[in-house]
Amino acid sequence: MSRKQAQGIVYSTNPDFQYQYDEEPEAETLEPGQQKLRVSIERHHRGGKTATVIRGFVGTDDDLSDLARQLKNRLGVGGSAKEGEIIIQGELKEKVTTLLHTLGYTNTR
Repeated sequence: MSRKQAQGIVYSTNPDFQYQYDEEPEAETLEPGQQKLRVSIERHHRGGKTATVIRGFVGTDDDLSDLARQLKNRLGVGGSAKEGEIIIQGELKEKVTTLLHTLGYTNTR
């Protein structure tokens, strides 16, 4: 655990003291047909560059990064997956939605 997640205690002289962390349980990944993903185009806070953003993924961070990796590899572009959203470089909304449909994600807007 990182030090930022320790709650309230900065330092303790007790050698047997154990930090208590506020851990959120990671949500289980829903099946692709049950996911409600939203695909949009953004330019805000990106230095004027266009990016395709996918929001609404419910699941673990590992599954989110796996989906992002699949999309980036099949589209041949860069991007990232962080904070529950996938960012794909470029204006590729139509290609991303068709690719998500082929992967089994039916509820995309």
